[in-house]
Amino acid sequence: MYAMVLKSIGSLSDNPAPLEWQEQPDPVPKPDELLIRVSACGVCHTELDEIEGRTPPPQLPVILGHQVVGRVVALARGRSEFKIGQRVGVAWIYSACGQCQYCQRGEENLCPDFQATGRDKNGGYAELMCVPAAYCYPIPDVFSDIQAAPLLCAGAVGYRSFCLANLQNGQNLGLTGFGASAHLVLQMVKHRYPDTKIYVFARSEKERVFARDLGADWAGSSMDEPPERLHAIIDTTPAWTPILGAMQNLEPGGRLVINAIRKEAGDQCALQELDYPRHLWMEKEIKSVANITGKDVREFLELAAEIPLQPEVEQYQLKDANQALLDMKNKHIRGAKVLLVS
Repeated sequence: MYAMVLKSIGSLSDNPAPLEWQEQPDPVPKPDELLIRVSACGVCHTELDEIEGRTPPPQLPVILGHQVVGRVVALARGRSEFKIGQRVGVAWIYSACGQCQYCQRGEENLCPDFQATGRDKNGGYAELMCVPAAYCYPIPDVFSDIQAAPLLCAGAVGYRSFCLANLQNGQNLGLTGFGASAHLVLQMVKHRYPDTKIYVFARSEKERVFARDLGADWAGSSMDEPPERLHAIIDTTPAWTPILGAMQNLEPGGRLVINAIRKEAGDQCALQELDYPRHLWMEKEIKSVANITGKDVREFLELAAEIPLQPEVEQYQLKDANQALLDMKNKHIRGAKVLLVS
């Protein structure tokens, strides 16, 4: 098979082509794994963190990619729910131990042995990949391969964030940042909670126009004050500064959900401006999102098909993965980026 392979960690500014196009041995599935032929793979901001060392893979070389759509070409032993040729998806969760207290509670996203697709194990920037059958998901027919790919991370983690927000129909929701995940959250909230007003905070006017086009009730910059206080806010940015604006704009008892795998170290000085009466008092909450569970992916795909969600997608060939990553780093973003593989 052919794959785009990451061999070393470093800044894209110094090395704008960190992934190498290589011929690799076809992977051989273990007894509990499926072998799938990849047709499409989404490009995620987390891949920038992996490449530049903020969330480094435990070993190199590695094949990135955790929003994978493909077709089964070899079956796991004893997994009769899958068939040869069936279309399936793979998400950020590659495996968990299944035995710890978190796995037993259905919170395998918190498992100390959690393994991530495309970081701890080879992912979907390749023509073939193996994945445990327990973490492979049938893709609803309503979606094309290209449409389905961003649903497996941007959509699924957005769904988990939405659930953790504890929002009720008619309450006000804020979205800080408006990229691949937030534009899907907006559509799912509009479907499930039609009386909820959605306020979007984004630094670029292009993103704010995009949000209004999708039905946002208001759109402003990260530190603007919206017309009303918000019962919940979902933050999808890597920066600390929007956290202050979000906490200030919450209703008493409101909740901020941080849907980000990391925050930028250079922006931490913003927290020095944290003012307890203005930002935290009145029982306001901050909740982080850690990974996703298999249940999140299954439930979200059902909801996405019911709506049906319409991801905004920009397509690249697999060989152009470096360009897709550069475009993401340089904020050339509208919706999600997806690699066409085979």
